[in-house]
Amino acid sequence: MLDMLRRLIGQPNKPTPAPAAPSIRSGVGAPPPRAPSYDSGLVPALKNDHQELVALFEQIGRTYEARRFHEIPALLTAFKTRLEAHLLTENVRFYNYVESTLRDDAENLSLIRDFRREMNTIARGVIDFVKKYQAHGDADSLMHGFLADYRTVGGLLVQRIQREEGNLYPLYMPT
Repeated sequence: MLDMLRRLIGQPNKPTPAPAAPSIRSGVGAPPPRAPSYDSGLVPALKNDHQELVALFEQIGRTYEARRFHEIPALLTAFKTRLEAHLLTENVRFYNYVESTLRDDAENLSLIRDFRREMNTIARGVIDFVKKYQAHGDADSLMHGFLADYRTVGGLLVQRIQREEGNLYPLYMPT
């Protein structure tokens, strides 16, 4: 694919370099693993994500109340996409950094890992809700069970956001 693109823009094909042979001696020639770095804008960005997710979730509820059922699958897709992006950022940048900074504190590291597992369980419940009603976005399926599931998931979402912002995000500090 890149070769075709290079031809289109007039660059010659470049041969693919062979992968470097792994070093036989431990640690020689391999850079040390890079610790995650602190980003002062991360927590505010994650909190902004929360506001956007709540707004999208509330929009889904208002759309249901207005009985515009045909719009709900697209809103669920937008919500799921935004949630997955948030979770990825949280897992890669937030949790990795906090776990790295607490690596020598076994008790707090264990607490953070337990918290991460709990938050991932809540996230799975939210994603399962979205998938269920994305697949069955017709009025009949939305009339049966959607509102109860929506309220349950809304409670989980609020619980997760409150716990993250109140208990977890304060642990994200520069080292």
